[in-house]
Amino acid sequence: MKIIIVGCGKVGYALAEQLNEEGHDITLIDTNSKKLEHTLAVLDIQGVAGNGSSFRTQLEAGIKDSDLLIAVTGQDEVNLLCCLIAKKTGNCSTIARVRNPEYNAEIRYLRDELGLSLAINPELACAKGIAQLIEVPSALDITSFARGRVNLIKLCIPDDSFVHNMKVYEFVNKVNTSTLICAIERGHEVIIPDGNATLYRGDNMYVIVPPAEIHFLLNKIGIKAKPIRSAMIIGGSTIAYYLTQRLEAAHVKVKIVERNMEKCERLSELLPNTLIIRGDGTDRQLLSEEGIEQTDAFVALTNLDEENLVLSLFANKVSNAKIITKVDKVSFEEVVEDLPIGTIACPKNITAKSIIQYVRAMQNSFGSNIETLYRMLEDKVEALEFHIKQESDVTGVPLMELSLKKNLLVCCIIRNGHIITPTGKDVIENGDTVIVVTTNKGLKDIKDILN
Repeated sequence: MKIIIVGCGKVGYALAEQLNEEGHDITLIDTNSKKLEHTLAVLDIQGVAGNGSSFRTQLEAGIKDSDLLIAVTGQDEVNLLCCLIAKKTGNCSTIARVRNPEYNAEIRYLRDELGLSLAINPELACAKGIAQLIEVPSALDITSFARGRVNLIKLCIPDDSFVHNMKVYEFVNKVNTSTLICAIERGHEVIIPDGNATLYRGDNMYVIVPPAEIHFLLNKIGIKAKPIRSAMIIGGSTIAYYLTQRLEAAHVKVKIVERNMEKCERLSELLPNTLIIRGDGTDRQLLSEEGIEQTDAFVALTNLDEENLVLSLFANKVSNAKIITKVDKVSFEEVVEDLPIGTIACPKNITAKSIIQYVRAMQNSFGSNIETLYRMLEDKVEALEFHIKQESDVTGVPLMELSLKKNLLVCCIIRNGHIITPTGKDVIENGDTVIVVTTNKGLKDIKDILN
């Protein structure tokens, strides 16, 4: 596909890099010619220096022959204008990043009136993900599929867990019949397990489980965590606002520490039930006075990655809180992974994943849609949710008789609202929702699970 990306910031760069890797023809537009030149040299893509909301700039970038324009500049209004011009000029699909909370309430109207194919709010999506982690404090990561009917959860097997040295096929019978282990992380090794794979203490395992059975599963494995009743957030960002809204609805008491007086005043108006503290979040004495040692959850959301990392390391040292750290751009991922900073939240990755999911769906060629795309384990593994729209080579045939790709697992089938944990005898039918986990990159259609 021919894709134009407007905006060469963190999100624009991540999108250009990933979509280029997937074989798309990418043209990048940005007003900063130096930044653009550097990106073009690194990624080997095309670029146009200029204003993406300019009719002439879009023509120069080839809008009339493009399939998709993605606007991810730092200004919502510019993104919306870019999409409007692209829609009128090239009649292509359009995606806009829209971050302002004031626009969020009107997003459906804006999408319909401007003909947007997709409107992405990375801050809201990030806040939802953090809120899910706080709701299930024992989870290292959590993603919803099939409109919340099942979750993919990352758990660490405790040292004293009885599942240590257990085979995966035994796990289903002895622990939970409606849970399926779809990936295991052991050090830097990634395993898509068959029934004979063995679980060990310290392994991180990804399991598919219905929300209602999560706490039963945790207790069975031996993972215990008290419910979160209080949270401390450092940084009064848009993510903090969205997150606090969700936490208040869950009856969690929230404190936000923010330096900027204007932000404090605005947050006080928007969040009257939340304690807003004007102060430096890196002030150790302030954090102690506000109860960092006693808080159940600690979320570092400042605009500086390094500051967030140090704050989370400090919180880990002085408290037993559930820790979540926002990281936008760190060059030493392998170092950060080994730090005790809890779960990493990355808004730019959330945005990129949502857009790549949409691009993959645009390429569907044979009767299925990608509903959800989730990348895990340093992007080595993808979990995809397909909605089956018609019969094909994969339908009506027992899974054991299908010639599936290696390192691929059909994890869940949802039929008429009922969750099926698949065995070799189960079949995929028209109308099903199917969740697949694989190390094979670039699956676009359900037929791609076959060799």
